[in-house]
Amino acid sequence: MDAREPTKGNVELIRERLDSGRMRSATIMVNSLHPSEVARLLESLPLKDRGVLWDMVDPDLEGDVLVEVAEEVRDGLIKGMGTDDLVAATEGMEVDDLADLVADLPESVTQEVLQSLDKQDHERLQQVLAYDEESAGGMMNVDVVTVRPDVTLEVVSRYLRAAGEIPDGTDSIFVVSRDNTYIGSLFLSRLLTHDPEDMVASVMSTDLMPIPAHTPSNQVVWEFENRDLLSAPVIDDDYRVLGRITVDDVVDVIRDEAEHALMGAVGLDEEDDMFAPVFKSATRRALWLGVNLGTAFLAAAVVDQFKTTLDAIVLLAVLMPIVPSMGGVAGTQSLVIITRAIALGQINSANAAGILRKELMVGVLNGIGWALIVSLFTYLWFGDWRIGGIIGAAMIINLVVAASAGFIIPLTLKRLKVDPALAGGVVLTTVTDVIGYMAFLGLAAMFLM
Repeated sequence: MDAREPTKGNVELIRERLDSGRMRSATIMVNSLHPSEVARLLESLPLKDRGVLWDMVDPDLEGDVLVEVAEEVRDGLIKGMGTDDLVAATEGMEVDDLADLVADLPESVTQEVLQSLDKQDHERLQQVLAYDEESAGGMMNVDVVTVRPDVTLEVVSRYLRAAGEIPDGTDSIFVVSRDNTYIGSLFLSRLLTHDPEDMVASVMSTDLMPIPAHTPSNQVVWEFENRDLLSAPVIDDDYRVLGRITVDDVVDVIRDEAEHALMGAVGLDEEDDMFAPVFKSATRRALWLGVNLGTAFLAAAVVDQFKTTLDAIVLLAVLMPIVPSMGGVAGTQSLVIITRAIALGQINSANAAGILRKELMVGVLNGIGWALIVSLFTYLWFGDWRIGGIIGAAMIINLVVAASAGFIIPLTLKRLKVDPALAGGVVLTTVTDVIGYMAFLGLAAMFLM
């Protein structure tokens, strides 16, 4: 069985072997996979099968697997493990991975884990835990290789050979002063291709700018994306090297942000367990359904204000959903674009007004274009040019409002420290529904009654 085979195939094969009672074969297969693949398998199995699979995992791999699984799945696995098993699972883990795990361990277990570490690893772990997990300091790996600028490349090569290994993902060695202040980076490619007698100072690069430890994770992603980095040093306020971030850490952040945007749009947590108990899942979703119900009642209250108009001209009820629906789509387009721009740091005080004008013009052009189409279609369908004109005018109004709302809402939520990906869609839907119904029925009441 190739460990690189798609997870879906692994799930089916393991289920087949579990159902047929071939436990030894299933165990061999599970422990031949990468910890991240085992984590995806655990997340893909119902609770009963998940427990069986977890018992098959080699204890030496358990810590690495726990780091990879979703938070809720991890909590369930940890609850079923004894203190000794949890402490054993953390042995030999990388400090940055251990920092991700200890936050979810029971307090008593955390204390035992800390006591089991040697002095150096204990200090490194405390260093990582001192920073927010969504910052460069929380993302960094403290296992780094540093050299002085006043030695030759031959000395560096002998040092690396004596060490016997270098940290995974190392593409450069950080050059520091005697007090560990960052000076530059010595790329391994230069170490291998330059004269061994060259000094580090003459070969190192000073173009690789370090990342301050308090830098938010989304800014770290931006740095890696725009500077095509494979790794970068992390420094404190005094420019001393604390650790490094590698591109695999950044990929994890990108994946988490994508899942958060997808799940947050409907009020869910990306860490939710797909196989959580029915009541637990229903309770979580009920809150968001309640919020949406409240906004639906608000829109219904607006429609209720025009019930006399609807009673007199029943035809309006047939056309009524069109305007808020088109506004919702147009507003969502603006909302997604602006939310993404905020995440990428593309909006600031200097260009905000220009972006708003652009979104308004897009709303006007789309509003006029689709208003003409809808008006013509309505006239051909019902033979009343007045209703066609009213729905066209309402369409223009709502698309312009939707475009501006799609710009204003995420910026306002961001300023209020509310995640636009989580709350923006509900607020936008409320605005486009209320304005859409009010514009259409209000114009109808003015010109048809």
